[in-house]
Parts: sequence; C-alpha cells; structure tokens
Amino acid sequence: MHFLLLGGEGQLGWELRRALAPLGTLIALTRRGERDLSADLTQPNALAATIRDLAPNIVINAAAYTAVDRAESEREQAYAINAAAPGVLASEAKSIGGLLVHYSTDYVFDGSGDRPWQEDDPTGPLNVYGRTKLEGERAIQESGCRHLILRTSWVYAARRKNFIRTMLRLAAERESLQVVDDQYGAPTGAELIADATALAIRQCLTQQQEDGLYHLAASGEATWFTYAQHIIRAARDAGWPVRMSDDAIRPVSSDAFQTAAKRPHNSRLDTTRLESTFGLNMPDWRIGVDRALNEIFACELPQKDA
Repeated sequence: MHFLLLGGEGQLGWELRRALAPLGTLIALTRRGERDLSADLTQPNALAATIRDLAPNIVINAAAYTAVDRAESEREQAYAINAAAPGVLASEAKSIGGLLVHYSTDYVFDGSGDRPWQEDDPTGPLNVYGRTKLEGERAIQESGCRHLILRTSWVYAARRKNFIRTMLRLAAERESLQVVDDQYGAPTGAELIADATALAIRQCLTQQQEDGLYHLAASGEATWFTYAQHIIRAARDAGWPVRMSDDAIRPVSSDAFQTAAKRPHNSRLDTTRLESTFGLNMPDWRIGVDRALNEIFACELPQKDA
C-alpha cells in the first residue's frame, strides 16, 4: 500500500507519519516538496503532476490554510488552498482509482444551537475560512472519487503553535488572563485524529467500509475558558512557572475580543456515525490534553535532582 501525505510537517501531519507508517510505504511532502515533486497547494498543475507521477493508493491531505482572521483579507490564497486544491486532488485520485482523505472543520456550520452537529445538518459558515473549507468538501464530493472527509475541531498537539502552548506561555508571563467562555467544543488531539484516520483507512480498504463524510472529535465539551483552566492547573501541579492564581483567569464573552473573522459559538460535533461505522470510541478531551501536557512537561521542565 502506497500513501502520499501532504502537509507532513504540521501538527496533524507529524502524527499521521507515525500512525500510517505500519500500513505501507509513506511519502510525506511539505509545501517545499522534494525530488522535483510539488506539494504546493497553490500550484494546481504541479500538484496534479505529483499525483500522476507517484500514483499512490491513498492521498491524505493534511495541509490547509488555517489563519482564520487573515483569510478575511487573503481570500484568494485561502480559496486556492482550501477549496481549489482539494478539487484537484479529488480529480486526480479518481483518475488513478485512489482513496482521498481530507480534513475539514466545524467552521462549516453557523455555530447556532447547543447540540452537537451531525454530518447532514445544514451548513452556514460565518467566515471566509469556513466557506473555503466547505467548498473544498463539495469539490471532493462532486468529483466522484472515493473519499473520507473528516471534520474536526480545536486541534492541538504537543508540538507546534496552538492553544495549549499559548496558555502555557501566558501563564508564565502574566498575572491575570481573560478567556472566552461562550464558545463550546471539544479539544481534539492530532494524535487521536491520526490514529482514528489510520484505523478508518484500513477498514475502508480491507473491509469495504463506507467512505464519505464523518465527524472526528474527542468526546465531552469545554469552553476556551474551562480548557484554559484545565491547562493552567495542570501546569501549576507539574511545577511549570505559573504566575497567576486560579481566580485571576476570568471568563468573558466573545464580544470582549475584536477579531476579523466571526467565530461560531457551538463547535460541538456528533461522532456517532464515525464510531458506529468503524467501531471506534472517542475518549474524553481531557485524556488527550493531559497526555500532550505531560509530554511537554517531560521535555521542557527542568529535571529535579535525584
């Protein structure tokens, strides 16, 4: 089995390289490419040539334009990467008879209500990022290729820049902090996404499980405020240099922060279809967050003398 992974240096791509390695031969390309192979999602002709040259059984697209606020002013680039490029990948995957795995987002919904979103709920993105990701989904579905589209949310890892890293930095720098408390979702680790992806791919190929659109997220729910509380309390317990007390972390509404792109209030995702189709169980979000925190602490906290 031959895999082509795009976006192999990102926080999800890094975990996919680990999770997919036992399943077959893996070529992981970054935007820079290698061996004269282009993985630049803004260059559709070169991207298509790469797929035709390698002819992999599975193409996995872990690359995306994720600068949500900047997308409001860089619409053409966001569209090229999030909408047009998936269409190219889908067309080429169909021509070689391959499976395309693509990641999308809770931002395709309008964030209303308080129940988890199901795959067939009406979409209604609030910003350019969400609209381009939705267009990418539709391009893949309309191509007729075999595909897995996995919508996820609030992705983090022990490496790279993300909410966990930001909270640890601010906890060491500030004596107080305001965090949004009216947006709900489930922090979802790149490790969990990668492992679930590998299991789903294997079943699609060996057991002819149904491909299509699925929600993939940790179970439970949090707000950014309760998420931040969890991180900072764990950091304090581990001996991380935390300056602020628990009561110095204050909940605020989204209106307290002016951002170029509007954020959804409800980012909950219903994972019933994924779990029932592939026999998976999505763990509580705290389990993955604690695992990532322990990895960070083990590598970056000064070691105490024995």
